[in-house]
Amino acid sequence: MSTLSKKSPLHDVHTELGARFTDVAGWSMPLCYASGPAEHHAVRTTAGIFDLTHLGEIELSGPEAGRALDHALAGEPSKTAVGRTSSSTLVHETGAVLDDLLVHRLAGQRYLVVANAANTLIVLSSLRDRIDGYAATIRDASADWALIAVPGPKSPEIVSELAAIDVPLLRYDAIGPARLADHDVLLARTGRTGEDGLEIYCRPQDAVPLWRAVSAAGAEHGLVPCGLACRDTLRREAGLPLYGRELTVRTTLFDPGTGRPSTAAGPDHFRREQP
Repeated sequence: MSTLSKKSPLHDVHTELGARFTDVAGWSMPLCYASGPAEHHAVRTTAGIFDLTHLGEIELSGPEAGRALDHALAGEPSKTAVGRTSSSTLVHETGAVLDDLLVHRLAGQRYLVVANAANTLIVLSSLRDRIDGYAATIRDASADWALIAVPGPKSPEIVSELAAIDVPLLRYDAIGPARLADHDVLLARTGRTGEDGLEIYCRPQDAVPLWRAVSAAGAEHGLVPCGLACRDTLRREAGLPLYGRELTVRTTLFDPGTGRPSTAAGPDHFRREQP
């Protein structure tokens, strides 16, 4: 692994937990802890906790931010309600897929676009070019956020123990400000593992206490730390295309295997059939 790899604010916690690390687009991130299959099973039956800080966050705001995104991306993010999330795709003029994205509408004309780590600069550059002429500003907000994901059927119950809101009543594609374990966060219910799940966007300095608080609340429910290896296997099992595999610059959205369920469909839509 390159000595120049960026480290998540949770890197020391992962080391304490015995993580095996891998390089992901220049980030040193956990590949797995004790066992990839065991982590996969935990997410399917109870809950897991992931560090996704390597993902990129790009913020757009301004009077025409929604119209600018409609022009720049596949789909119409401007039709997403405030406090909701939609899936979108950045495509080349040839139709090639440049990245699959989540687009959070945080306010009337404020959006947070979440990109894959390897593609953050491509997405940022492409969006900057495509919104030229619109009354909208864009900035790379990745350094503002650490991201902790808690997927699994027990995740709403676990996070509810730390939140001032009733998490199980939170709509599946919702995102909004919340107070979690005495820290201000953005709490989203947009898991992409095929299970229900919560994502916690927090300040980097709050990542360690939040990780420890979620881990403590989840201990009695069987929550385990999970690496990116099982996130990939979970997505494959759920039929959710992965960028770099099913989705690449050599594929278009018309190719077989590139479709995906809408985030608005809810967790039950994603679940694999039980034997």
